[in-house]
Amino acid sequence: MRMSEFDRLMADEFGAAYASLLKRDLHLPGVGGRTASEALAAGVDPKAVWLAVCEQQSVPQERRLGRDIEPKPASGLDFG
Repeated sequence: MRMSEFDRLMADEFGAAYASLLKRDLHLPGVGGRTASEALAAGVDPKAVWLAVCEQQSVPQERRLGRDIEPKPASGLDFG
């Protein structure tokens, strides 16, 4: 998982402002008691941090993969 995906999942689940607060202030047992920001800065995989946030905040299993994103429309280019 990339940082951009982590940030998108956080904002989608919690809203941008609350996600920022959680990332900065919520201590996560799943990553050694660090905050998400501390864990990410220390090189912990963003997926592990996301799952630790989900666990601590009781995000239901069915929402841990994030919301469905519509595919981008085709460009109209024909490569056939």
